[in-house]
Amino acid sequence: MEVYHGSLKIVEKPNIDILNFRTDFGKGFYTTTDLEQARRWTRIKRERAEKEEIPTRYSQYVNVYEYIENSNLHILKFHEATEEWLDFVFENRNSNHLLHHYDIVVGPVANDNLYATLRLYERNYISKKETIKTLKTYKLNNQISFHTEQALKTIHFLKAEEVPYE
Repeated sequence: MEVYHGSLKIVEKPNIDILNFRTDFGKGFYTTTDLEQARRWTRIKRERAEKEEIPTRYSQYVNVYEYIENSNLHILKFHEATEEWLDFVFENRNSNHLLHHYDIVVGPVANDNLYATLRLYERNYISKKETIKTLKTYKLNNQISFHTEQALKTIHFLKAEEVPYE
């Protein structure tokens, strides 16, 4: 299956050692099966780089990979937003180290549009059940994150497509 990674550069060989811990599923290389989601990620990354005045030429690319699932790897799959998924996301977003031993994690994206709902939950304004109920009203895109070198061997770079500025 094809998976996509939005970036400010062409990423032929992903490297999990240079990535951020405070993400939905912890430090890893993130992809999606949704091309539009990957394009949105490129724009978000460029906007963040511009705000932080990070020196770059601000090109935007969707890197395309072929992913072949390896059933010998330790894979965690969330098919929808559940209480277990919510707990997992919050633990990972609030940690400075990898909290699990999965090679690959698959599940919904806690993107910026629904982060307001997650903030309400985090501050105890709404319950876990109310949070999940609200999240189910959103269209939740998917993400597949790769957390080990063995996991990275399941994806093979096909090409990179430049994404025009909007």
